[in-house]
Amino acid sequence: MVLLPQVKIPATYMRGGTSKGVFFNLTDLPESCQVAGQARDNLLLRVIGSPDPYGKQTDGMGGATSSTSKTVILSKSEQTDHDVDYLFGQVAIDKAFVDWSGNCGNLTAAVGSFAISSGLVTAERIPENGICKVKIWQKNISKTIIAHVPITNGQVQEIGNFELDGVTFPAAEVQVDFVAPVDPSDAMFPTGNLVDDLVVPTDIAEKGTLKVTMITAGIPTIFLNADELGYSGTELQEDINNDDAALARFETIRAYGAVKMGLIKDISEAASRQHTPKVAFVSPSQNYHSSSGKNINVGDIDLNVRALSMGKLHHAMMGTAAVAIASAAVIPGTLVNIAAGGGARNSVTFGHPSGILKVGAQAECIDDNWQVNKVSMSRSARVLMEGWVRIPADSF
Repeated sequence: MVLLPQVKIPATYMRGGTSKGVFFNLTDLPESCQVAGQARDNLLLRVIGSPDPYGKQTDGMGGATSSTSKTVILSKSEQTDHDVDYLFGQVAIDKAFVDWSGNCGNLTAAVGSFAISSGLVTAERIPENGICKVKIWQKNISKTIIAHVPITNGQVQEIGNFELDGVTFPAAEVQVDFVAPVDPSDAMFPTGNLVDDLVVPTDIAEKGTLKVTMITAGIPTIFLNADELGYSGTELQEDINNDDAALARFETIRAYGAVKMGLIKDISEAASRQHTPKVAFVSPSQNYHSSSGKNINVGDIDLNVRALSMGKLHHAMMGTAAVAIASAAVIPGTLVNIAAGGGARNSVTFGHPSGILKVGAQAECIDDNWQVNKVSMSRSARVLMEGWVRIPADSF
């Protein structure tokens, strides 16, 4: 038996928002992994340490949660007037599967920083001091995102005083703009309705239906009312993630919603599309204690939102789900807007398990069709480690 040595691949381990992942420059990958296919998927699985039947990803870079089992591949943009192409791979923990169906909004905050530091943004675009606007083409969903990256003495400024709930230490603020998260030619609401009755098995809902708002802004998301599920809307991770029956119930809802949204044809296909759609439940604002013990007061937020990612309640809020939340919140009549008190608005502040997040959104109704022009939020990003990852040469 011939045992092949490990190979070294240049990589950077970064935190972006409340997520972290392994970043690659496309041209640094082995040639067979520079294109979509099984070789690339196998490489990323081995880097992260999946599939892991123990659910720990001990033999890889993953952190055994949906927020830390992530990979990013960046390259010079092939799109006109863009700096960088951004491809995101959500790596399953216990399955040999990489989901390419959506974006990671949190890691988007790190994309701009990595692009500047690795030479993917031309030197003339980078000020000596100030803000560098990195125009990103998100390849998974074919959308434009602009990251406003602070620059000091020609270098990315990572350290600062901006505090983000869900992240332990302060850092420099990075504003992220999701430009036209839904094309005017696409249906933001796949069924054409702001609220639908989602038919589900009677063991999921006694009457066989649940009120839902289904939206495709940022990432396909299914919103439900917390009280209809028997929740208050102030739940923390352990309240949901320690309840196998609850997780199975949410996964069933997600599967039936994915069919109604036209993302899959049969509920059996949901297992191979773990990253999308997301499921979230909302409730009017109320007092609660965040996971860090911080007091969140009813007057500090417009509503509470709890969202699941990769089958588990998220510890904070996914960036793409925040885009969906803000988009739905500014459109009167959605479940999110109703939970926030109804009416017109151009921003929303919501409570999540780790604290509070404010997101701005610009929406307008044209010919009875709602359009969202831009969603903006502040995140932060930081390089945690850079160098090489090593994996066995026969991994891909």
